[in-house]
Amino acid sequence: MGGVIEGVDRIAVLRANALGDLVLAMPALEALRRAYPEARLTLLGRPWHARFLEGRPGPVDDVVALPPISGVSSTANGHEAPESLFKELRERRFDLAVQIHGGGRHSNPFVRAIGARVTAGLCSPDAERLDLWVPYVHFQHEILRHLEVAALVGGTSDVFEPWITVTGADRAELARVYGAPPPGLVALHPGATDPRRRWPARSFAEAADRLGRPVVITGVEAEREVAEKVAAAMREPAVMAVGTLGIGGLAALYERCDLVISNDTGPRHLAAAVGTATVSVYWCGNLINAGPLTRTRHRSLMSWTAECPVCGVSGLDPRAERCPHDESWVADVTVDEVVEQAEYLLRGE
Repeated sequence: MGGVIEGVDRIAVLRANALGDLVLAMPALEALRRAYPEARLTLLGRPWHARFLEGRPGPVDDVVALPPISGVSSTANGHEAPESLFKELRERRFDLAVQIHGGGRHSNPFVRAIGARVTAGLCSPDAERLDLWVPYVHFQHEILRHLEVAALVGGTSDVFEPWITVTGADRAELARVYGAPPPGLVALHPGATDPRRRWPARSFAEAADRLGRPVVITGVEAEREVAEKVAAAMREPAVMAVGTLGIGGLAALYERCDLVISNDTGPRHLAAAVGTATVSVYWCGNLINAGPLTRTRHRSLMSWTAECPVCGVSGLDPRAERCPHDESWVADVTVDEVVEQAEYLLRGE
């Protein structure tokens, strides 16, 4: 572990991706806040980060919403960082810039270009080196990976599971849209950005019917089709909360649930971070990188599928190109397994 750097008044942290990525970064952000309690901590993120974090208690003081930049804030090619952005960031005179945004092939040159006195972060073998760095190895849990980076500059933590505060504004949004959720509510989140991480819709439906609880199905608008498939396969009606709540309102909804059953996706991380028990379906490699660290309130069912069910390409080699097939890699997780763990948690075991 490194020591605290003297004279740090302004810190920039690059983490400009999705909801789950932010949640998994929270312990590292808290560790930086603990090491530099008087410094101003700025997240270099996306516009949704600014909306979600404004007025929310936590380690982040403010957000710079980056425009689309290839390899930094966008996965699309052809988006260069404007020089006006670098000028704005340099004028902030950051003392420390921290990169917890991947191996660094694209993000490390960006971080070095903002002119911080000290840079620290992750480096894959093909990445430009920062002043202080730890190696980026694909199969490592994201929380621990980011805490290693924080430790380079003196950041320590005794909290490893992420936590996010639900605000009064979040609860007001939920009440405005849905009123008071019923007691005993179970949420299903059947979507995932990568279709290969999706447990079958019919499995979600059967698990929910067997639990016999009131059910809400959550998702963003792009996940409406899979959410509707789950609802259509259920014997009992479910409330559809698809495309109706912001992230804050969703956090408030999960806070009111007894349990969330989900794929490996950002909303699962959000549910756990607001204190709700979760049962989740993971592919084995993703569980290593992004699964819950504890099992008292979070149960993960894992598929050991190692190859694409269609073409046989390996999923265990991070250098292998993604095949074009979107079939589920987690369909072999059984409904019995999910229901068993859900019932344990709902009984308080």
